[in-house]
Amino acid sequence: MDSLLIYCPKTSPRLTYIFKHICTRLLGMEISFTSEIPPFVAHAGPKIWYGPSGQGSSFFVKSHELLFEQGVADVEIRVKPWEETVGFFPTSVDSNLPFDIFAASFYLLSRYEEYLPHVKDTMGRYPATASLAARSEFLHQPVVDIWAHKFLRALIEVFPDIKYKLPEFTTENLIDVPMAFKYKDKGFLRSFFGYFSDLFRLRFRAIAHRTRVLLLLSKDPHNTFQWLAEESKKSGASYRCFFQVGDYSLDDYNISHHKKAYRSLIKSAADYAPVGLRISHRALADFAQLKEEKRRLETITNRPVESSINASGVLNIPEILRALVDLEITANYSMGYTETPGFRAGTSRPFYFYDLDFEVQTPLRLVPYCIAHSAVEELNQEQIEELIQRYSSQLEAVGGLLTTLLQNDTFALSFENRFWRNIYTQRLS
Repeated sequence: MDSLLIYCPKTSPRLTYIFKHICTRLLGMEISFTSEIPPFVAHAGPKIWYGPSGQGSSFFVKSHELLFEQGVADVEIRVKPWEETVGFFPTSVDSNLPFDIFAASFYLLSRYEEYLPHVKDTMGRYPATASLAARSEFLHQPVVDIWAHKFLRALIEVFPDIKYKLPEFTTENLIDVPMAFKYKDKGFLRSFFGYFSDLFRLRFRAIAHRTRVLLLLSKDPHNTFQWLAEESKKSGASYRCFFQVGDYSLDDYNISHHKKAYRSLIKSAADYAPVGLRISHRALADFAQLKEEKRRLETITNRPVESSINASGVLNIPEILRALVDLEITANYSMGYTETPGFRAGTSRPFYFYDLDFEVQTPLRLVPYCIAHSAVEELNQEQIEELIQRYSSQLEAVGGLLTTLLQNDTFALSFENRFWRNIYTQRLS
């Protein structure tokens, strides 16, 4: 079939990166590039002119200079309404699109704003409130996916026979495992101080439950992996687990990776779903520790570690992502906000990490999530279901991916979490 030919006065790594993402990965179109006018004029198939002026082309998008620059600098952005959504980097009256969606999409996917000076929160995270999406009130829309479909509709008007293949709406659930067991295999000292803490707070029910688990009379409440496997098989819900094998610290308090029960649990979970590495807080800033944790998990599962997620939603761009590239981890699932629902990079679909310092696309896929358990734990079941339905409706319209970040204890049979099992089987499958 005829590919979509894209003319631009000059190519750049940024330009080829974003056009391939939007046209090929989101819209399923074959594309090619040219900086020569004669091949563009002679091309009989669909074609677009991307540049500062249109030269009478049948499909023209006035370019913003962002895709032809290098490095990072302050960029003036004014977000304006665009039908059911918003846009920025306005074009011109002769442009087929009112906004340069390619430069705008690159700004969001590259996380350009996170390279600029900003104040981190107490955990060292980029706060959602600092983002352009939150400040301009479009955080709850997958604007990149919406823009891609607007671009496609405009293309079809000019080239009705253009070939494309849209992705289908699907769901995926990430199971973060900061603490696999609540009571089991904690060791004498941790169990002793646990009893003391419960007694000091008059938690007599917790004392009784801890005792029953330690006497092997009850199952540990955080061990919900068998339920996940069984219910996912029934409902078709897709999930993957991320286990932590870092050393114990004030921030990383899972049980030791040497414990037989923990190792057996990880092996068992890997029989039912993909298993990835939950990077500890220490490893986020220590490459040698990160490498060691990867080795530990590979030893336990006897499989290569290909995916990861960062502890507590800490995502230091670009340092930790470069470390993952060096270790040949091919996917990271930390692109989201733990404090609020929304689309951190403006998209629901995976995209490749583009390193702005080196101006290169890396092989690391970033898979965004839009709803984290920690961001909705104050909501009731009706509010959570309404949020999921609202996001699902948006993503169904653009063939998006609804990804949630949950925890193994999300499904514990506690009073606070009593409705999450129903949500998982009825709303997230």
